[in-house]
Amino acid sequence: MTGTPTHGLNDDTTIPALGLGTYPMDDAEAERSVSRALELGYRLVDTATNYRDETGTGRGIARSGVPRHEVVVTTKLPGRHHGYEETLASFEESRRRLGLDHVDLYLIHWPLPRVDRYVDSWKAMIKLREDGLVRSIGVSNFTPGHIERLEKETGVLPAVNQVELHPDFPQDELRAYHAGKGIVTESWSPLGGGSGLLDDPDLATIADAHGVTPGQVVLRWHTQLGAVPIPKSSDAGRQRQNLSVFDFELTPGELAVISDRPKRRIGGDPERHEEF
Repeated sequence: MTGTPTHGLNDDTTIPALGLGTYPMDDAEAERSVSRALELGYRLVDTATNYRDETGTGRGIARSGVPRHEVVVTTKLPGRHHGYEETLASFEESRRRLGLDHVDLYLIHWPLPRVDRYVDSWKAMIKLREDGLVRSIGVSNFTPGHIERLEKETGVLPAVNQVELHPDFPQDELRAYHAGKGIVTESWSPLGGGSGLLDDPDLATIADAHGVTPGQVVLRWHTQLGAVPIPKSSDAGRQRQNLSVFDFELTPGELAVISDRPKRRIGGDPERHEEF
């Protein structure tokens, strides 16, 4: 198995090119899954306050025996805690549940433009980074307009924007915007969220040509686009498969076939979706 490459972030840190998602897991499952994944070679773990598995994620990190400095731990600020002081307090709760002295990547989970407090939260996150409690700060489900406002009002761009991204919703324009700003794109629901994507016969043909699974083909598609997928799996065999996508390369024609699908969104529209 080839080692996982990394991406440089715009704050001079790095992030692995593929990670482990933990939603939806309870604490017990997260502990087992995170520990096993780290033992297999994962070095990026993604959780959130609203996943209600930060405690199990932290226990899994400790149980794995992998040195803390090797693991990039991501968690996210929930909508109910938007605001400057609220963000600082919410972060402390996350840090306590995780059992860590710092978090490597802290994201605003959704922008909630109607509430209109995400800039205040961003200012608090800048302080957390300046204080050394967070290594990198970013956002999730933000549009270019939301990001432009952060930059205009604080002068600080996110290091990462984690968004819905899969072959049915490839986010070409948003990825191009991120590239122009030096923002790394992370992909949630990278395998299509149970939409039947992996049953596509074209994917099966490409998978057969490389001696891999359709899921591995889709994850390789993400990495060749420059995105960082974070597939969720609690199965050891599937975790190993998901991480083993750097030993083959898709051709330009294969990439085009994978991207040439009817476009549809699984999750909410960031301009309207509210998750507290």
